[in-house]
Amino acid sequence: MKKASTVDEYISQFPVQIQNMLQEVRKAIKNAAPEATEIISYSMPAFRQNGVLVYFAANKNHIGFYPTGSGIEAFKDELGAYRFSKGAIQFPLDKKMPLLLIKKIAKFRVKQDAEKAALKKKK
Repeated sequence: MKKASTVDEYISQFPVQIQNMLQEVRKAIKNAAPEATEIISYSMPAFRQNGVLVYFAANKNHIGFYPTGSGIEAFKDELGAYRFSKGAIQFPLDKKMPLLLIKKIAKFRVKQDAEKAALKKKK
């Protein structure tokens, strides 16, 4: 896989089924964070407002969603059906993407990001 410079370029490198899943995740995040900008960071699609909100990526057997440790900690009770670690959630390719959960986590990260930016401004 070649290094992508845009989210569209990244998504286009995958089979159609995976592209569709990535587009669903992308749309859910855009809905939750309409003012965020799409970027490629660490070779993955990401959404940035003041700082990076979330990353997502296609892997061999899952779509990885990376909302930082705080995003996972805040929603760990809702993640029981998925494998997750301190910084990543794995959504299996053979299951429907949990778009409402993705939106909730992204909205949480937008709120956190805004609070962090407000604190920085005060200083």
